[in-house]
Amino acid sequence: MSRSRVVIVGAGFGGLACARALAGKPVDVLLLDRHNYHLFTPLLYQVASSLLNPSDIAYPIRAVFRRAANVRVRVAEVLGADFEERVVVTRKGKGEPGDGGNAAAAGHRIPYDYLVLASGSTNNFFGIRPVEEHALPLKDLPDAMALRNHVLTCFEAASRVSDEVARQSWLTFVLVGAGPTGVELAGAFSELIRLVLVKDFPELDMGKVRIVLVEGRDEVLPAFPRPLGADARLRLQRRNIEVRLSARVTDLSGDTITLSDGERITAKTLVWAAGVKPGDLAQTLALPATRSGRVQVDACLRVTGQERVFAIGDIAAVPYQGGEMPMLSAPAIQEGRYVARSILSLERAKPVEPFRYRDKGIMATIGRHAAVAQLGRLRFTGFVGWAMWLLVHLYFIIGFRNRIVVLVEWAWDYFRYDRPIRLIERARGLSSIV
Repeated sequence: MSRSRVVIVGAGFGGLACARALAGKPVDVLLLDRHNYHLFTPLLYQVASSLLNPSDIAYPIRAVFRRAANVRVRVAEVLGADFEERVVVTRKGKGEPGDGGNAAAAGHRIPYDYLVLASGSTNNFFGIRPVEEHALPLKDLPDAMALRNHVLTCFEAASRVSDEVARQSWLTFVLVGAGPTGVELAGAFSELIRLVLVKDFPELDMGKVRIVLVEGRDEVLPAFPRPLGADARLRLQRRNIEVRLSARVTDLSGDTITLSDGERITAKTLVWAAGVKPGDLAQTLALPATRSGRVQVDACLRVTGQERVFAIGDIAAVPYQGGEMPMLSAPAIQEGRYVARSILSLERAKPVEPFRYRDKGIMATIGRHAAVAQLGRLRFTGFVGWAMWLLVHLYFIIGFRNRIVVLVEWAWDYFRYDRPIRLIERARGLSSIV
C-alpha cells in the first residue's frame, strides 16, 4: 500500500518544523525551497554588522534530514498548483528541456496528498517606489552581505573625502523601522563603529557618525510592552542613536531622505526594516486572502475551501487576539509542528483539534549587556535580558558546528572588541538553477 505524500513549500522556520516533525513517520515528505539552506534570520543583522559569516547562520537542508529516509529535499520554485488534481507545478531547472514558455506545461508536476504552504514573507515598502528601488533591505543572505559591503565602503569613502559636508553624508546611516530588526541592527552598527572601526579609521572623527532610527509609530518595539520599549529607547539613546518616533520616510531623492514631519536627512545609507508582507505565492496560486494579503485559513490552519492544503507562518492569516498572528519565527514553528500532528491524525482517521498558540515570549537585544525580554509575565532588561537572549538564540541555531562557531565569534567580540568579518567582497553573479 502506497503512503501519503506530503509536499511542503518553504524551508523556513514553519516548513522546516513541519518536515522535522514528520521525519520517520509513515508518510513520504518532499520539502521544496528556492535555496538549499535554512536561514536563521534572527541573526541576519550580525552578518550585516561584520560579526558572523553567512555560513554561521545558514545550514544545508539536506544535512538536516540525512537520517530521515522518508524526507526528500528539492531546490525548486513553485509556479502554480492544480488543487483538483492535487498537483504542484515547479519551474524546470536551467538547461532542462522545456525550461521556458507556459508554466503549467513546462514545469515539473509534483503530486501530493497533503500540501503545506510555508513560503514566508518579503519586504513591504508600502508603495514608496524610490525607497523600494534604492533602500537596502535586510531579508536574506544577499541583503546582509550587500549591507555589510556598503557600510564598510562608506567608511572607506569617508576616509578619502576632504569636504566635511560630503563626508558627513557617508557617515550618516538611516534605519527605518524600530521593531526587533531595526533596534538590533542599530545597536550592532553602534558597536561596530565605536568599538571596532574607530581603530581601523583613526583619520575619521567617529563622534560625527550619525545613526538615525525612524519609526512610524509612537514607540520603540511596538509589539513589546510599553515599559520594555521605553527601556530599549533609552539604551539606544545612550549609544548615541537618534530615535525619530511618529515619523515615516515619504521620499528618497539622491542622498536626501524626507520624513513625514518635514525633516530632511542627507545620507548615503537608508536601511529598510519597516515591515514585511506575504510572499507572492498566495497570489500565484490564486488563494483566498485577507486585506493584509495573507492566506485565509480556518482554526485548523487549512486554506479556506481546501481540505488538504494548509498554510503556516508569515503567509497565513492565523486568527489571534482579534487580529492575525504576528510574522515571527515562534508562531511559525508551533504552526509547523501542529500541521504535522494534524496530518498524522488525518492519516489515522482521527479528529483534528483547533490550533492554539502558546506565547512563550519575545525579546530583542540592543548590544552588549543590553536587551529586553518578555517571558510570560516576567520582564527582563539589561544584563539579565541580554544573557537570556544569547542562550535562547544559541539554542535555536541549527547545527552543532554553527552553535560552536557562533559562540566563539561572540566570545571573541566580547573580550577582544573586534569583529573579524570586515571584508568588502562582491561575488561574481551566478545564474540560478531554478
